[in-house]
Amino acid sequence: MNIDDYESLPTTSVGVNMTAGAIAGVLEHVVMYPLDSVKTRMQSLTSPASDLNIMSTLRNMITREGIMRPIRGASAVVAGAGPAHSLYFATYEMTKEQLTKFTSLNHLNYVISGSLATLIHDAISNPTDVIKQRMQMYNSPYTSVLTCMRDVYQKEGIRAFYRSYSTQLVMNIPYQTIHFTTYEFFQNKLNLERKYNPPVHMIAGGAAGACAAAITTPLDVVKTLLNTQETGLTKGMIEACRKIYRMAGPSGFFKGMTARVLYSMPATAICWSTYEFFKFYLCGMKPDQYKSSITGRSELSPSRKADTDYVLPKSTAVDDVDEHETSSPPVKDAALLHPTPPTVNAAGAIKTVCELSTRPAAPTINLHTRHTDVKSPYDRGFSST
Repeated sequence: MNIDDYESLPTTSVGVNMTAGAIAGVLEHVVMYPLDSVKTRMQSLTSPASDLNIMSTLRNMITREGIMRPIRGASAVVAGAGPAHSLYFATYEMTKEQLTKFTSLNHLNYVISGSLATLIHDAISNPTDVIKQRMQMYNSPYTSVLTCMRDVYQKEGIRAFYRSYSTQLVMNIPYQTIHFTTYEFFQNKLNLERKYNPPVHMIAGGAAGACAAAITTPLDVVKTLLNTQETGLTKGMIEACRKIYRMAGPSGFFKGMTARVLYSMPATAICWSTYEFFKFYLCGMKPDQYKSSITGRSELSPSRKADTDYVLPKSTAVDDVDEHETSSPPVKDAALLHPTPPTVNAAGAIKTVCELSTRPAAPTINLHTRHTDVKSPYDRGFSST
């Protein structure tokens, strides 16, 4: 590993990344949970208030079902978001760092790292999403997480908690690809050295969440239908798409897009800024020593095997022999900068040093002599001896 590769490595460990990711995931979902409940209501196909805007939907939930209705089911998210985001961020950081040894394509690195992190994250979070959305939907009979989990398991079996897993992967892999690529893009533009910079983390996170959420809204509507099962038993993604199109038309796939973007933009900004803060805080380093991730300049750079660490000096005698044998022209720059003394012959560097040591000492120069005082060659500050 050369010095450039060493300096490009992050200063945080896997344990720090996991701890920071768990805290960031829980805080993100808890803070934005009421807006997530509004999004689920707006994506519902059977809710009588599904055509309302964001504020009207939130007001309707509070006035008809109580002030605590928008946060019902939040405990399920807290239980699932911690371990899911812990492995999510640790997997992404570790995979991104390891892939720098095998590929020089930035976007390919982000796609592979984000996809692998999504596989692990969704395997943990998918059951909690089912419980959360069953409790968020209109006219839900569930008032506690344990009651909902037990009832779903008894009526539909364990497969109910992973019925939308394939759809969630189809949605989240492009979502996370856009998410991480956008975040890294803004980081490379605004924070190339990967220092702790809260404004940049919030801007990059918010932009990443907004872009990814807007593009993947149709798949999120399909996932909501599979999780809630509010139109009867829906077995797969294709059947869910047919039901949405039949009941709401093409515009049904974009239900709740505004709420989803307004939810994802601050949520990802909170998530990334919290994650970067705790990474910086837990590593215990000074700001000038801290590096959160591999940087854009030295990231994904191909290895240079031809580089040499040490350059040995060449003998002057060998150079002279090579010049006589090959009859190559001498280097002009070297001759101008270091002219050969007239006493030096072709015997080599050792004889040159010996002869130079026996040369008579040069006359001393009197630096106090003024130019106007010079009258003769012996009055210029040189001794007559």
